[in-house]
Amino acid sequence: MLVTLEEILKDAEEKKYAVGLFNMLNLEMARGIAEAAEEEKSPVILGVAEVHLNLIPFEYAAEIMRHIAQRASVPVCLHFDHGTNFGKIMDAIRNGFSSVMYDGSALPYEENIANTREVSRVAHSLGISVEAELGHVGMGDNEDDFNCADMYTRTEQVNDFIEKADVDALAVAIGTAHGKYIKKPVLDIERLAEIYAVAEKPLVLHGGSGLTDDDFRATVKNGIRKVNICTDMCVAARNAYLNSKNNEILFDDAKNAVKEVVRTKMRLFGSSNMA
Repeated sequence: MLVTLEEILKDAEEKKYAVGLFNMLNLEMARGIAEAAEEEKSPVILGVAEVHLNLIPFEYAAEIMRHIAQRASVPVCLHFDHGTNFGKIMDAIRNGFSSVMYDGSALPYEENIANTREVSRVAHSLGISVEAELGHVGMGDNEDDFNCADMYTRTEQVNDFIEKADVDALAVAIGTAHGKYIKKPVLDIERLAEIYAVAEKPLVLHGGSGLTDDDFRATVKNGIRKVNICTDMCVAARNAYLNSKNNEILFDDAKNAVKEVVRTKMRLFGSSNMA
């Protein structure tokens, strides 16, 4: 069943667990994500990122994702991840997505607010949720991106940003990064706890691939209600393709490898049996 991000995270906050956002790049990944959610009886956020639209045409991704959501027995939020282009965000809205992220985190504070507010104005008029990012989550291959406190979310700005940008969920920067880490990140859990103590909307963790189980437990305990995962699934699918002994089933091998990653994360986040 199709639900919004606001709906799916409301239950997560009430019951103190996190829901995984799993980005798909092809049909096998989407099938693995969907099967894991059904088998685990877990709500799920199925996403596609703007940066990946060079790998899968948007109309294909949207068709696959809508098909899954319409037939699922568990709550499914369709999310457009890290949108920076207003036109592409509007494409996601027109194609039936129930949630969009505007990522203006690399922009000055007031410009991030203004751009996000415009996305929120359109999305909310159609009953669609909006996520934004405060602070900046960089790349894992650049240590300065995830070991630079200057890029972290400032607690005193959180509710000002939420109110002015009119968002339903807030992605925070506490030491994570996108992609593969060249060095183990050290998360600022104390900062996260301070943010959670004042935040008026659910919190989101980007750059989840590569964190330890203890990292995930600590972030969920201290207020994270949505965790983004992509790289771990890509690595698992690639390894499955390369190691498959039978060309006729290599796509199933990749799908099952993705499913196992998703299943493990759902259990870790506490979303299994929450649908």
